[in-house]
Amino acid sequence: MIVQQAALKHLDEVASLFDAYRGFYGQSSDLAGAREFLLDRFDHMQSVIFIAIDQATGRAIGFTQLYPVFSSISMKRAWILNDLYVQENARDRGAARLLLEQAKRYGQLTGAKGIELSTAPDNTTAQALYEKFGFERDEAFLHYSLTL
Repeated sequence: MIVQQAALKHLDEVASLFDAYRGFYGQSSDLAGAREFLLDRFDHMQSVIFIAIDQATGRAIGFTQLYPVFSSISMKRAWILNDLYVQENARDRGAARLLLEQAKRYGQLTGAKGIELSTAPDNTTAQALYEKFGFERDEAFLHYSLTL
């Protein structure tokens, strides 16, 4: 298995994985919408996507997507790991860990202060992976959101 940065040529594969990821979180399938959303991210360079590729098949089996943010306090860039998904039939083969390692390397390469993420409270499998990888649960700040 290898991990590489996704390019426009990977759009259809990433869109399929992205659509499945959204389905995991209870959203209706919308492959055309997923493709359009990701194409817009590529066109405007608004995110960085890494894909895990099964070398035996040459197919993408997982992805992670990072969005840049900036910290006024540290005056540095940070990354939000917004999406991490591995196809169900390809899990437990280390793809998620490889994607996290690549995200970490990319963060270091870009001089980021860190990587932040959030996950569903009942997604204990992901929580265990993140904590094993070194992510720490935020106990210092409360996070709020405003739906528009």
